[in-house]
Amino acid sequence: MKKFIFLILLLISGFAFSQTQNAVAKDSNNEKILNDKPSIFPKGTEVFRKMISDNFRMRKINSHKNIFCEITFIVERDGTISNIKAKGNDEDFNKEAIRAVSKIKDKWIPAEINGQKVCSRYRVPLNINFN
Repeated sequence: MKKFIFLILLLISGFAFSQTQNAVAKDSNNEKILNDKPSIFPKGTEVFRKMISDNFRMRKINSHKNIFCEITFIVERDGTISNIKAKGNDEDFNKEAIRAVSKIKDKWIPAEINGQKVCSRYRVPLNINFN
């Protein structure tokens, strides 16, 4: 039951947000141009969230309150993820969230600025409600 509640809340808890890239270049008329693409999980955001849910071990969480966690990581130029961190109100939940994301080995499509692949920060909010 806890896993089912977690899966439902994970899927509806919000969208993952990518850091907005703001590269400024100037064209021949000296006007500012923004040209960017955010990093993208090739199978889609919902599949990424489902993969987190599938990797998550609810038995590691010893809580009966509402838990919030925000996972952040870097999408590297080669599409791998690194520097995975979790910040939230339950340390066990944070550790399990980091472990669940670390198990996902699929590569991302990296962000681009002016046609150049760049590193970008990605954020995924997670919630569990034990009501």
